[in-house]
Amino acid sequence: MTDLAPLGLVAPSYDGLGLGAILPACADALGVRMSVAGIDGATRRAQLGLPRADRVCVVLVDGLGHQLLEERAGHAPFMRDLLPSARALVAGFPSTTAASIGLFGTGCGAGQTALVGYTARNPATGALVNLVSWEGLTPTDRWQREPRLLHELVDEGVAVTATGPSRFAHSGLTEAALRGGTYLGAETLGQRVDTAVRALRSPGLVYLYWGDSDKVGHHHGWRSPLWADALSALDAELARLRRELPAQTLLLVTADHGMVDVDPAALRDVATSLALRPGVELVAGEPRAMHLHCSPGEVEAVARRWTDELADDAVVLLREEAIGLGLFGPVAEHVRPIIGDVVVAMTGAAAVVDSRTQSPASRALIGMHGSLTPNEMRVPLLVAG
Repeated sequence: MTDLAPLGLVAPSYDGLGLGAILPACADALGVRMSVAGIDGATRRAQLGLPRADRVCVVLVDGLGHQLLEERAGHAPFMRDLLPSARALVAGFPSTTAASIGLFGTGCGAGQTALVGYTARNPATGALVNLVSWEGLTPTDRWQREPRLLHELVDEGVAVTATGPSRFAHSGLTEAALRGGTYLGAETLGQRVDTAVRALRSPGLVYLYWGDSDKVGHHHGWRSPLWADALSALDAELARLRRELPAQTLLLVTADHGMVDVDPAALRDVATSLALRPGVELVAGEPRAMHLHCSPGEVEAVARRWTDELADDAVVLLREEAIGLGLFGPVAEHVRPIIGDVVVAMTGAAAVVDSRTQSPASRALIGMHGSLTPNEMRVPLLVAG
């Protein structure tokens, strides 16, 4: 299996129009030369078509996929007006918050950041660890070793401010991917907009995170009325942000991933499946994108059984096949054992859970993400200058 396109899937882009291009392009817009993986910020800025600016505000909306926004744009007049000139960027794999925040914050894919999913197997202990809450993990610099781009901007003299939930100020994921500058906690979106406006009275860069779209989508689905309401509330505050920012401020709105609404009839449980459970010691990742860590000598047999059982509902790859396809970007040696012996990417509206390690609430989610479908992988880049 070497081509994802015939399956209707989207390959990550680590050297073009992907999430990792945004901060280097913003740096160049601010007059700071930055190079990531041998590609400089000027190239990134040209790829994204960004103008020069002395103030930049980047809003990252958790869970706002490009195709989701297009379909429900009637609830978002401010963003709808920006869609004709918007670019559809792609997330990395897996299309999930930890991996995407790592890609956004470092310019590097999960193969270098080791942020390979919602959960991962810690090779030092064999235990399952959470890459969002950072439970059970080593110090951030031992797990995620790539430079943080916000920190590099600060080193170049740029005033950097981040605003999001107060509890994220010193979280493991923030330290791993977004360390640099001043973090100002604010709980409501309105408060974060106010924080961004105040910070950009002087030249610099503001990063603003908003997570409600993802939360509502998980619990109610992105096609639900509640998701539409959340989109409308977001849109109104983004319109206010644009009005109140100083003139000539470059405003970018993007996302870490999209999502799909899962079909309950296409949900399988590893713990109760006679076909999926044998030979699988640990399931990491998430229900749409799994890392299977297998018993010795069982890897190829597990891959065959999962391929037969899931059929058209998934792409099942051996570790080296997934790496060879470039799903994780370049892969550092210390990250290789964190990637599963078998990597599974779900198609359509199917998902696989494991009730041995996942809570009933997490298994009951409607909206999920992590895989390679267009709804999950494509994210908007809306630009208002």
